[in-house]
Amino acid sequence: MDLSPKQQIKQLLDQSEEILLLTHANVDGDALGSVLSLYMVLSKLGKKVTALVSGQIPKNYSFLPNINILSEEISGSKDFIIKVDCSNAEADKLKYNLEGNKINIVITPKKGNFREEDVSFEQGSPKFDLVFIMDASNPDQTGAFYRENADLFYETPIVNIDHHITNEYFGRVNWVDVTATSTCEIVLSLIEALDEKKTLMTADIATCLLSGVISDTGSFQNANTTPKAFSVAAQLLGAGARQQEIVKYLYKTHELTTLKLWGRTLSRINYDADSKIVWSTIYAKDFEETGAKENEIAGLIDELLSSAPNAELVLLLKETSAGVVRGSMRSIRKTLDVAQMAEKLFAGGGHKRAAGFSYAEADLNKAEGEVLLKIKDYLKNEGKSLDIESKEIPLVQNTEKLVPKIEVWNQELAKQKEAGKQVEEKEETKS
Repeated sequence: MDLSPKQQIKQLLDQSEEILLLTHANVDGDALGSVLSLYMVLSKLGKKVTALVSGQIPKNYSFLPNINILSEEISGSKDFIIKVDCSNAEADKLKYNLEGNKINIVITPKKGNFREEDVSFEQGSPKFDLVFIMDASNPDQTGAFYRENADLFYETPIVNIDHHITNEYFGRVNWVDVTATSTCEIVLSLIEALDEKKTLMTADIATCLLSGVISDTGSFQNANTTPKAFSVAAQLLGAGARQQEIVKYLYKTHELTTLKLWGRTLSRINYDADSKIVWSTIYAKDFEETGAKENEIAGLIDELLSSAPNAELVLLLKETSAGVVRGSMRSIRKTLDVAQMAEKLFAGGGHKRAAGFSYAEADLNKAEGEVLLKIKDYLKNEGKSLDIESKEIPLVQNTEKLVPKIEVWNQELAKQKEAGKQVEEKEETKS
C-alpha cells in the first residue's frame, strides 16, 4: 500500500537533521504562518532548521513569534572551496598555519611547481537533508536562492505543501489540497501527525497558523471561506492563538505611508458597467512620493472589493521597478475562475477566486489598456477565448489618472464585433 503524503513526510523527517524551509517571494500571512509554525515545531523535535524568505516582510506581520529568525540568505553554511590544478605539478604535502587574521595554506610539490594560475575558488552549495517549500506553485517562486542553488534542489528531497490549484507537483512528496483555504490548514494537519505526545502545539504556533487562515480568508469574509476554516480557527483559538492581536495588526494598524498609498489608489477606482470590472492602478512614483514600500499594498485589493458592490471582478495593477506590471485579481462571481483566466491570458495562476500575474510591459498606462481589453474579451466569450493577441490601444494622456478612456475600448470591441459579422456573412454567401 502506498504511503500518504503525511506518512512520507514523517519518514523523511526521521532520516533528516538539517532542514530548510522556503516559501514564495513577497510573503503574505499564509506563507509566514506556515514557515514560522513549522520552524518552531521542527526545532522542538530537535532538528536544525533554517528558514528563508525572499523580499521584504510587511511591517504589519512584525508581531508574529520568531519573525526575526527569517533571513534572505544563508550565512556561514557554505564551504569555501580552493581548487588547485595539478596538471603541471604533483602535490606531496598539504598543511596550513594561522598568521593573525590570515590562514596560510601550504602545498609542497613532489615534482614541478605550482603557479598562481593553477588556483581557483568557488562557493560550495549549502548542505541540507530535506527542503520544505510551502504555499508556492513552483520552486522558482521562492526567489533568487532557488535559482542560485540549483544543485541543492536537484540533490535534496523536496516536500511540497500547498493549496493552489496551479501547483506543479514538483516535490518528491506533494501534499497539495486545493480544498484548503490556506496552507496553514495543511501544516496544522502535519503538526497533529507529528505531535504523538500532544506536547508540540503552543500559543505561539497556534497564533502563526491562525494568522495564515485569517489572512487567506480575509478574516473569514472572502468567498473561499469554508466550514473547515471555522473549525480550524476554533481549534487554534482553543490552543491559545491570539486572535485579537492578529486582527489588530492585520486590519487595524497601518503605517502612515500605507494610508497615503491606499488613498491614492482608491482615488483611481474605475468601473465598467458592461463587464462589471472594478480596477485601479499603482504607479512607481506613488511609492516614491508617499515613502511606502511595495509590500505595503497587502490588503489593498480587499479594500477595492469592499468598495465595489456591483462588481464581478476586481483588478489591481502595479508598476514595478523590475520593468514589468503585476496584476492581482479577485472574483466576486462564484462561476468566474480567475486562476484559469490568469493562466490562459497572462501565464499567471492562483486560486479560483484569487489570482495574480506578471505582464511584460514597463508602461503601466499601456499595460492597463491591453490587460483590460484581454479580460473584457475573455469575459465576453465566457472564457472560451484562449489566444487573444495583444492590441495597441490609443491612450489619452491625462496627468491626473493616465488611463485609457473606456469609450476607446468599447470602440475597439465594436470594430472586432463588426469584423466578425462580416466574416460570418461572407461564409453564409459562399455556402
